[in-house]
Amino acid sequence: MALSFRDRVEIWSLRENKPVWCMEVKTSDNTGPSLAFPLVPGGYIASRSPFYRPLSPQLLAISLALGTQHAVLLSASGVVYTWGCGSHGQLGHGDLSPEEEPRALEALMGLQMSSVAAGGWHSVCISAGGDLYVWGWNESGQVGLPSRSLRGGQLKTQCAGSASTCKDQENSDEVFISIQAFPALVDVTELCEVSKVSCGSRHTAAVTSSGDLYTWGWGEYGQLGQGNMSSSDEPKQVRFFKDQGLRVLDVVCGPWNTFVSAVKEDPPHPEDLSSALTI
Repeated sequence: MALSFRDRVEIWSLRENKPVWCMEVKTSDNTGPSLAFPLVPGGYIASRSPFYRPLSPQLLAISLALGTQHAVLLSASGVVYTWGCGSHGQLGHGDLSPEEEPRALEALMGLQMSSVAAGGWHSVCISAGGDLYVWGWNESGQVGLPSRSLRGGQLKTQCAGSASTCKDQENSDEVFISIQAFPALVDVTELCEVSKVSCGSRHTAAVTSSGDLYTWGWGEYGQLGQGNMSSSDEPKQVRFFKDQGLRVLDVVCGPWNTFVSAVKEDPPHPEDLSSALTI
């Protein structure tokens, strides 16, 4: 477990009563690091040894997300870099090969990105225009594309009740994606832009500019917040927040859970209501 303080970073083990590793972080104004953790001056902090890993200053990194065996970096110019294990397409370079050094994502060249996130074996980023791009392992639908493992289970359930439905599904031309090795544009909703995104081990959550939360991927621990333990390979709105009059501001996923920051929706101003009525 990594802990970031104003003047240092510590790595703790649950089996020790003291840090197993520590590094001082010095800043000129003594207000703490301005970089988004796990970035630190000159590099970043990893969960496995070596805990400190240097980065080229030429990358001008402003954000870094770490998956189980890969990293996704966002530069100040909006370029996405990935490296590490690529066995599930999580690097987005079109193959399953590993990369030892940060490599720019050519498929997104010319598009400025504003945010990145990494799941266990999948990756996501948001463009400056609010579009969501996802790539990597889709075994549980976490990429937001048709998943054979999920649709197969649904097909068996349907076949048990109707032989004709089963035959129609078998003759379907639907394409299933187990590994998406290139970034794919995922339409979370056509009504507004995506403003925040986070990934769990095998699920994804996104916040829209209208303050709605959408989730998809593996849901067997209830991490999708849909009121059930079902998984989904397409983004679905979490109705709880809208029903409670809440506007979602941010979302952070743990490996098998999801944390949300939300506030009460401001009630419409009387002047706004009268204007709407007179139009």
